[in-house]
Amino acid sequence: MTVKVLKIHPNDNVAVAIENLSAKTSIMWEGNELKVRSDIPAGHKIALTAILNNEKVIKYGFPIGRASKDICAGDWIHSQNLVTALEGTREYIYSPLLSEATHTSDRTFRGYTRTNGEVGIRNEIWIINTVSCVNKTAAIIAAEANRIHTGRLEGIYSFPHPFGCSQLGEDLLNTQKILAGLVNHPNAGGVLILGLGCENNHIGLFKELIGEYDERRVRFLNAQDVKDEVTEGVKLVGELVDYACGFQREEVSLSKIKVGLKCGGSDAFSGITANPLVGRCADILAGCGATVILTEVPEMFGAESILMERCINRDIFTRTATMVNSFKEYFTSYGQQVYENPSPGNKEGGITTLEEKSLGCIQKGGTANVTSVLDYGQLSRTEGLNLLYGPGNDLVASTALVASGVQLILFTTGRGTPLGAPVPTIKISSTNELYQRKDNWMDFDAGRILLGESIHELSRELMDYIVQAAGGTIRTRNELNDYREIGIFKDGVCL
Repeated sequence: MTVKVLKIHPNDNVAVAIENLSAKTSIMWEGNELKVRSDIPAGHKIALTAILNNEKVIKYGFPIGRASKDICAGDWIHSQNLVTALEGTREYIYSPLLSEATHTSDRTFRGYTRTNGEVGIRNEIWIINTVSCVNKTAAIIAAEANRIHTGRLEGIYSFPHPFGCSQLGEDLLNTQKILAGLVNHPNAGGVLILGLGCENNHIGLFKELIGEYDERRVRFLNAQDVKDEVTEGVKLVGELVDYACGFQREEVSLSKIKVGLKCGGSDAFSGITANPLVGRCADILAGCGATVILTEVPEMFGAESILMERCINRDIFTRTATMVNSFKEYFTSYGQQVYENPSPGNKEGGITTLEEKSLGCIQKGGTANVTSVLDYGQLSRTEGLNLLYGPGNDLVASTALVASGVQLILFTTGRGTPLGAPVPTIKISSTNELYQRKDNWMDFDAGRILLGESIHELSRELMDYIVQAAGGTIRTRNELNDYREIGIFKDGVCL
């Protein structure tokens, strides 16, 4: 009889249904007959043993919550009988369990080396708005400049957002840090900073956040200062195109790449296929001296201790603990429970508790040691696995990754999403069914693991895909569909 369930870890007392299971049918499990006591959708959990009320439910080898009632072997385990065990902030003890890097490589990719030594994987012009009032102006300038300069480089793009004025304090600073990160991003061969002239985030103030810049690469325009802002903007973009065209692709070390790790619209298979696959690639990249960045702090809750064991020293451990507790305090400051997650789509896909979601989520970080902890909007300067302060929200988290310097994002999904960041966003499906059904969104099929393909071989294939995407020989679906969006974290008053 075909095994229709998967036990992830030897210590688990649940398994995952690989396909829909019907009530009153039986499956063979480890030489024994297991009677299915109710219909169980694919991706959902089945009890392998009896679990008493308040006992821990174990998946991935760790607790994902506790039983809210007695559970019999063969029962469907979900919201009706499983609840979270998460609470608020807690104290952590540093008990390092560090790994040795086992991957070395002299592999290269074809990138654009900028004058400051950073490497881009695209040669584009970005129009960055200081304020939302000029969103439409920026879009018109980008469209006209693209028409004039078609084929000269890899595109001219603007990124609308709702902020830059009527903000105060840290809220305004968050906007400035993210926009400054975009200005300094190496995928942009040239940048036009477009302001209105009267906003809180006016160009004079914003320059202080940008830091040093090359005047050939960065130009400024206040719309209120000229008669025809569109004509003037198109002229400045033309000068930036001339400058950016001076860069050509060349072979550079893979250690120059920075990769963001993100999941969105996860299902229960995300933690079995797509996320572990990305984790394999993250380990390879970190071992080669590259940088990989993991964010979504609320989706570390319940699994944070695993990351803390891998912190390279006590300082990094302390910063990780502070990051996690700070985000919990952010939740509770608004009267919200720290476990208000997973989403309805996550639950429909088989994820019941935040612990379960988190244990699947952090697998994108592989087994590499944690080398750095980044504040929101902070540029990464340390190789290896970095942790970034940011929410789980797909658009806000993806934008935070870009502002920290990632040139591309590995984005896993079980439910599917068309979302794209300003950088190439490689969508990796958790199931073959999703990959086939939404082939206009998906770039890579991790669901082949469920069909019997080796995760080792697929990780080699995905690494090849990453190198080709970085080198420009592959365009990701978000690029082909022109899905390039940004979102900025807001936590303050609006004047």
